[in-house]
Amino acid sequence: MLIWDAIAINKRNSFLLFFFFFLFIVALGWLFSEVTGLGVIGIAIALVIAILSCYFSYYYSDQLVLKISRARPVSRKEQPYLYHVVEGLAIAAGIPKPKCYIIEDSAPNAFATGRDPEHAVICVTTGLLKKLNRAELEGVIAHEMSHIKNYDTRFMTLVAVMVGLVALISDWMLRTFWWNRERKGNALILAVAVIAAILAPLIATLIKFAISRQREFLADANAALLTRYPEGLASALEKIAKDKEPLEAANKATAHLYIVNPLKEHSSFLNNLFSTHPPVEERIRRLRAM
Repeated sequence: MLIWDAIAINKRNSFLLFFFFFLFIVALGWLFSEVTGLGVIGIAIALVIAILSCYFSYYYSDQLVLKISRARPVSRKEQPYLYHVVEGLAIAAGIPKPKCYIIEDSAPNAFATGRDPEHAVICVTTGLLKKLNRAELEGVIAHEMSHIKNYDTRFMTLVAVMVGLVALISDWMLRTFWWNRERKGNALILAVAVIAAILAPLIATLIKFAISRQREFLADANAALLTRYPEGLASALEKIAKDKEPLEAANKATAHLYIVNPLKEHSSFLNNLFSTHPPVEERIRRLRAM
């Protein structure tokens, strides 16, 4: 598959998932208005609450993540090799050079954070710098640079707002059924509303994970375009996935940010369904097919 084709397919899949998510929320909102009688006012209130709950995450989550991960800023004098790679790829991507941070950990991994290219950070572990060759390091940095260029943090924040909105609507619907069990109305609509209120948060979470996986595929394809060498990233993913050392700074709250999930999981249908990352084997296969 050509790199341009892979990029186009992943962008299309992300848009289709997002559009389906939007339609899902519209349908859930209609059910909510039907069974509660609040109409669009109730949906508007839920939306405001969801947006406010994500405001802090959008503007301050990057600093929180860096503190949780015990990451520290690194100077050009300390890591000229890393700075050179980051600067070169930032020029190729056409974005400002992100700040460089390091986690003192022997497990190889990396992530990017920041709400836009002007406030971006690329963080790598010392293990990544020691265990990867230059082509592999360029592949990893290009992947993270692509997340920054594609505004993936902003995109996934919007998705998080939508997931929060679904959770609020579902919770309000269930509370309405509990406090107003004598409510009369269309029995079919009420039955569908009950089922939707129970299953909606799970469905929304699954859609969120599916969108996240598509953004990972998109960043892989964009990285291959930036470096013009898909094998560099493919080889890096292979090394990172096979490395047995645990990343002590990672936890469930930050694992989704890393290029490879640092929390070792067994590959299975359910794990893949509830994972923010596509299977590494599939990512490597796609890169080597480019």
